[in-house]
Amino acid sequence: MQRSNRQAAVNGRPRRDSVDLSAYPGLVVVYLGFRVGRFRGLKALLGIGRGLAQVQRTMPDGLLAHENLVYGLNHIGMRQYWRDLESLEAFTRSEPHKTWWHDFSRDFAGNGFWHEAYRLSGGMEAIYVGMPRPIGLGTFAAARQPQGPFMTSRQRLAS
Repeated sequence: MQRSNRQAAVNGRPRRDSVDLSAYPGLVVVYLGFRVGRFRGLKALLGIGRGLAQVQRTMPDGLLAHENLVYGLNHIGMRQYWRDLESLEAFTRSEPHKTWWHDFSRDFAGNGFWHEAYRLSGGMEAIYVGMPRPIGLGTFAAARQPQGPFMTSRQRLAS
């Protein structure tokens, strides 16, 4: 299905395709971003980059696809497709993610992080940490503190 429009042309017109997601009823799409705010933040970014390369090589259970994105010179990100929320949660509670989040939470180093998650079965959620201005859903939706029953991604998806 990944053909160029030239290769897929039929009668001079580009081929059109869609996707059948019926095999993935629990699909979760996650966009993530990391924004370097200070020079010392590059060290954190390089460490995460090595870990992300490993994630792409090993593809943890439930990770269907991983794509790297560039939002700006100091703002990189990724889009991930997960089979279901349970697989995504299992990954976030394991290494290397567990250590990344622990280290980042202890010292932001002037950096910002955010993610937005979208479930095929319904629900969207987001978290923004240390971002200098709103991005994504935060550009139009009211801010809400991730506390109490709104603390975890699962809880925010259910809201």
